[in-house]
Amino acid sequence: MNIEYRSLLPHESRIYRTIRLESLKKFPESFGANYEEALQTEKFKLEYDIENQRNERFVIGAFSDGELIGICAFVKEEDNAGHIYQMYIKENFQGKNIGYGLIQAVVEEANNRSNSTEIVLEVTHSNIKAYQLYKKFGFKEVAKNTQEKETDSNIVMVYGRS
Repeated sequence: MNIEYRSLLPHESRIYRTIRLESLKKFPESFGANYEEALQTEKFKLEYDIENQRNERFVIGAFSDGELIGICAFVKEEDNAGHIYQMYIKENFQGKNIGYGLIQAVVEEANNRSNSTEIVLEVTHSNIKAYQLYKKFGFKEVAKNTQEKETDSNIVMVYGRS
């Protein structure tokens, strides 16, 4: 299996939307957005960013034989920190190190595009596979954001660049 990792191009904003909706439908507990609400959104902010190729906001895609099978978004904030959002790999491609390659591609692209001092992400407490992936890559746990119940908490992780 040959996997290509690259920034999504302007004409690929609609396939981004399709895979983003799929991620929300199949794994609602892993994302802060709601599938039903997302369906009502005419155009996602990241769709605009993909179409306009903004340097500080981009989406890296993982492609297998030309099919988009994974996404991961990067957004640079005003505090110079970068944030990773919307990490998703299609179910039949999970467990094949594609997520690791996708995170690596995002971090490399962020290094090329910005001078962020660190990269931050949140992972739900129950998403053990994602948590382990981020730890394996070198992210360190720095805090827990607890909502109503401990099972609803998110773990904040940081990848620092020296």
